[in-house]
Amino acid sequence: MSNLFWLTDAQMARLQPFFPKCHGKPRVDDRRVLSGIIFINRNGLRWCDAPKEYGPPKTLYNWWKRWSDKGVFARIMTGLAAEAAVPSTVMIDATYLKAHRTATSLRSKKGGKATSGAV
Repeated sequence: MSNLFWLTDAQMARLQPFFPKCHGKPRVDDRRVLSGIIFINRNGLRWCDAPKEYGPPKTLYNWWKRWSDKGVFARIMTGLAAEAAVPSTVMIDATYLKAHRTATSLRSKKGGKATSGAV
């Protein structure tokens, strides 16, 4: 797939200090996992819909959950914002809306009559 998102070497070099240290068993590739997490969040996909190039969806979710609990993403945002020449406020909106499965039935009444207002 040519539309996959991959972090560049320069981007990974800037982010490397914010990742937790590896203790014992070597981790999976940080670039692959972080690129997969960004791809999923950017496109609003479910973890199970992740392209196979990013690795198993369970791995992406587990690292997202672990890094979120450890505050890795918060440190990345704070650290990158602190590098700016002029400090500014950055706000990220994580709001999303879900429609209940019964919302589709609101378009028409039972019996096949449309509610379009035409009489």
